[in-house]
Amino acid sequence: MSTFHARVLVHLRPSVLDPAGEATKAAANKLGIEGISMLRIGKVIDLEIKASSENDAKKRLELLSDRLLANPVIEDWTLELTQAHSL
Repeated sequence: MSTFHARVLVHLRPSVLDPAGEATKAAANKLGIEGISMLRIGKVIDLEIKASSENDAKKRLELLSDRLLANPVIEDWTLELTQAHSL
């Protein structure tokens, strides 16, 4: 059994308004940071999973992402998966 490191990036769909992103963009502008034309806020989930193969890990993580980590009505997600290296 191998250990895999996964990072799931969850973000709002482009058609969904992002009030937190807009508020942060406005606050950045008030700080004098200009030139930000778009700012959206998402979340990152890092985890390790033991699986018999990379394909098995990917399959399980896709199910987890679809059903628990992201709201499929308003969010999309992407998965980054690498095999963890032992020291």
